[in-house]
Amino acid sequence: MTKKPFWETKRLEEMTTEEWESLCDGCGRCCIYILHNEETGDVFETDVGCKLFDAKKRRCTDYQNRSKRVPDCVQLTPQNVRSLTWLPKSCAYRRLAKGEGLAEWHPLVSGDRQSVVDAGIAVSPHLVSEDEIDDELLESRITRER
Repeated sequence: MTKKPFWETKRLEEMTTEEWESLCDGCGRCCIYILHNEETGDVFETDVGCKLFDAKKRRCTDYQNRSKRVPDCVQLTPQNVRSLTWLPKSCAYRRLAKGEGLAEWHPLVSGDRQSVVDAGIAVSPHLVSEDEIDDELLESRITRER
């Protein structure tokens, strides 16, 4: 009999730090600027990334110190992931919090970190760093609606 993977047998609150961190598919979509229309509730992605985000590797360049260096960086936790409506619908944390399984392209399922890119989920490797753009121009940088 095959043992079920941890994400199918544990609640988010029961996962170890290592298990929790492995849920990140590396898409980078939580490291880009997101714009919210307060009147309509619409959420838009931009092609502007956090100054610590390496778009080619789709990883934070200072993950351990990100909250100190970027005060508005949101650390995902089992407690807050259910209420963060700006997370993409494809996000493993959001999917598991809603009782959905991991997508077939998720690296834990596919066994391949490239699968998130091949599925068209990963951010472009050609993001603009927040350090290179004026906040007033963010609306002109919208790439899609969530």
